[in-house]
Amino acid sequence: MTETATAPEGKVYASMLEATELPRIIRITANLYAAAFSLMKLLPARHIVDRAETLGTLTSGTTIIETSSGTFGLGLAMVCRQRGYPLIVVGDPVIDVDLRCRLEMLGARVEIVEDDGRPGGIQAARLARVEDLRREYPGSFVPGQYDNPDNPAAYGAVADQVVATVGSVDCLVGTVGSGGSTGGLAASLRVAGPGMRLVGVDTPGSIIFGAPVGPRLLRGLGSSIHPGNVDHAAYDEVHWVMPKEAFHATHDLYREHCLFMGPTSGASFQVAAWYAERNPGDVVLMVLPDEGYRYQSTVYDDAWLRAHDAVPAPNPDGPRLVQHPGEVTARWTRLEWGRRTLQAVTRAVR
Repeated sequence: MTETATAPEGKVYASMLEATELPRIIRITANLYAAAFSLMKLLPARHIVDRAETLGTLTSGTTIIETSSGTFGLGLAMVCRQRGYPLIVVGDPVIDVDLRCRLEMLGARVEIVEDDGRPGGIQAARLARVEDLRREYPGSFVPGQYDNPDNPAAYGAVADQVVATVGSVDCLVGTVGSGGSTGGLAASLRVAGPGMRLVGVDTPGSIIFGAPVGPRLLRGLGSSIHPGNVDHAAYDEVHWVMPKEAFHATHDLYREHCLFMGPTSGASFQVAAWYAERNPGDVVLMVLPDEGYRYQSTVYDDAWLRAHDAVPAPNPDGPRLVQHPGEVTARWTRLEWGRRTLQAVTRAVR
């Protein structure tokens, strides 16, 4: 495919936030496109703060408290730094040293909690600490990325960008954590094309789509709680991918397409490339949530990969088709979700 240079738009952005919150739209193969973000969670963080300011629930000097061990916390820290809000981020021990350093350099206070054995695991423990802090700081504001409808609503701007560049999309593929990006983007894109398929990408050990709970090495997707922003009835198909193959796809994104992205992007690429190859007549768009710099000492480090028995390896056999999330095991699995509720799928006879 011949690349044609185009003149720059010549726009001067008001801030780094404005300049980087929307993705680059990149054609990967004949029918596969990427929405590649530098830091996807910056968009909903900024949108949630904007909405709270407009509604008067967030005023000058208000302390903001949120649970995050990943990029939502970083996006929120950037917004808070620029607007002068004190920020407390409640995370857990998986937060990496580099991310914690970046949060603290932006003025955020980082609190680390341990898994205390309650239902919902470490995420439930983090949410409990947020409630404790809310009581300690009367009048504080909690963005609540898991349940706040302003999270998925933020992605309407991305849908506008996609329509203006790619046009009609037949299938959207993305990882699922809070449910904001895939659910919000799909809802907006389906206004014009209600038949668009939505494929969610999860990992074994996550309970979002009813699979058995367990440990998860592949982070940034999945959950040990059921986020309120996950609209299960929006999904046509769900895949559960394993760390080794997702890490291999992450490396492939860089080796083959010069896209230096994180492991959630690799997981999205793994499934989207498989789907696009088998549906050559469909326009497929995959969501790539963040860049790879945060993962240079983990997913891109051979010693770390060996130490965690996660040396990247492709899965040439593709996904195993199952009829019920209870059949999800330690391998790449897919289920035809069929836009059903979680209750309808989990109650189905195996």
